[in-house]
Amino acid sequence: MRSPIFDPGLQPERTRLAWRRTLLALAVGSVLALRVLPERVGSWAYAIAVVGFLAAADLAVATHRRSATVDRALAAGEKLPGAVMLLTLSVAVAVLATLSAVALLAQSS
Repeated sequence: MRSPIFDPGLQPERTRLAWRRTLLALAVGSVLALRVLPERVGSWAYAIAVVGFLAAADLAVATHRRSATVDRALAAGEKLPGAVMLLTLSVAVAVLATLSAVALLAQSS
């Protein structure tokens, strides 16, 4: 029996698309770091880009898993799992921002 609160309509699809846009933005930011930062910060740009790509890949896998888990839980009327993905994304963005700031400060010194 399907849970009365679960709507298999467009909301899950909108959520998946929103996460895809976020991951695409992270990947594009990594490519941009490879295009813009090497002349300013040298080899730090490669570290920033690699961390960005790894974060995007990790979040892509986590997004797929979470989407399937949430859909199953909603269909069965079970409790939803915790929101670890938001924490992971926040940590990834903080690490990238810190690496960028360190690279820019090291360049200006």
